[in-house]
Amino acid sequence: MKLHEYQAKEILARYGLKSPRGGIASSPEEAEAIAKKLKLEAMAIKAQIHAGGRGKAGGIKLARTPAEAKKAAAEIMAKPLVTPQTGPEGRQAHFVLVEEGIEIEKEIYLAMTIDRGRGLPVIITSAEGGVEIEHIAEYSPEKIVRALIDPTAGVFPYVARKVARAIGFQKKMVNRFAQVAMSVSRAFLETDASLVEVNPLGITKDGEFIAIDAKFSIDDNALFRQKDLAKLRDVREEDPLEARARESRISYVRMDGEIGCLVNGAGLAMATMDIIKLHKGEPANFLDVGGGADEAQVQEAFGIILEDSRVKSILVNIFGGIMRCDVIARGIISAVKKSSLKVPLIVRLEGTKVEEGRELLQESGLEITAAADMKDAAEKAVAAAGNGKGPA
Repeated sequence: MKLHEYQAKEILARYGLKSPRGGIASSPEEAEAIAKKLKLEAMAIKAQIHAGGRGKAGGIKLARTPAEAKKAAAEIMAKPLVTPQTGPEGRQAHFVLVEEGIEIEKEIYLAMTIDRGRGLPVIITSAEGGVEIEHIAEYSPEKIVRALIDPTAGVFPYVARKVARAIGFQKKMVNRFAQVAMSVSRAFLETDASLVEVNPLGITKDGEFIAIDAKFSIDDNALFRQKDLAKLRDVREEDPLEARARESRISYVRMDGEIGCLVNGAGLAMATMDIIKLHKGEPANFLDVGGGADEAQVQEAFGIILEDSRVKSILVNIFGGIMRCDVIARGIISAVKKSSLKVPLIVRLEGTKVEEGRELLQESGLEITAAADMKDAAEKAVAAAGNGKGPA
C-alpha cells in the first residue's frame, strides 16, 4: 500500500526526521489560504499522486505569493499528470501539498527496502541525492552504498557511521547522518514497510537534515496489525480492478498485455505468464484465485479480467490440489453464461476431479477450447489473441 508524500513525512516526523512547513489543500483556494496562514514567502506546490516524475510532468511548481500558490494549484489540478509511472492515461491530483521553500546546501539519497536475494532489509544511500536511484545505478553505480540490516535490531550505530563515511561525511556530520539513518530504520521496521525513500534528504547550511521528498510503501500482508496506517489508503490512486479484486480476496495485478490469466497458486501464475512470454505473447494480468476459491470467486475473477478492454483471449490454467477442477469448471461455466463472453477462452485443467471438470466444460455447449498442457494452452492463447479468433 503506497502512501502520499505528506503522509510519509508525517510518519517520519514521529521518528524525529523534520520536513518543511506546509499543509494539504484540496482546492486552489485552500492552497492560497495555507500560504497566507503560514506566511510562506517561497514555496513549492506539489501534486499528491502515487507516482514519481511529478516535476517533469508539471506536478511541482514554485510560488512566492499566496496568489501564485493558488494559480499553481489550479494548474496542477486541472488535468491528469502523465509520468513514466502513470501510463498514458495519467493520474489526477485531488489535492496538493503547499510546502515552504528551504535553502539546501547538499542533497542525499536515503532509502530502506528489502533485499529479496538475501531476505533482509537493506539501507541504500548515495551522495547523489535528488536523482532517481535507477539513474545513479545505471550511470554511477559506484556512488551507491548498501548495507544489510538486522531486522530484529535495525541499523546499529557503527553500521550507520560506516555508511556515512562511505558517502563522504566527516566529523560531526557522521553522527548526525547516523541518527537520521537509524530513525528511518525504526520507521521502516515498526510500520512493516516494504520501502521508505527520502529523496532528496536535504542538508541545510546549519547541518540540519530535512526530508524534502519522501515515499512510503506498507506491506499489504501486514495491514492487519497496522490498522492506523491502513486507514491512510487512498483508493482513488489505485487501479479500480485491483481494488475490486482485493475486496474479493483475489490476488490481481494489472499488466500491459492482451492475454487474461486466471490461475490458482502464485507460482503457477508466474509460470503461466512466463510461458505466455516464451510464446511471444503478453499477459494482461497476474491473477491468483488461491487454493480454496469457490464458484463465486471464480466468477468474480472472470468479471475482473473481462473489465480490461485490452484482453483479447483468456487462459485458465488450473492445477487442482485443494481446489477441485469440477468446482473451477462450474465457476467458468457460470461466468461465461453471465458475461456473454466475446473473446476466445482456453482452459487447461489438471489434478483433483479433472475428468469431472473436463466433462462439465465439454457438455456445457459453450465455446471453450481445451488445452492438453501448459505449452498447448499458451500457444492457443497467443494465437487467439493475435488473430482475434479462437484457435482451430
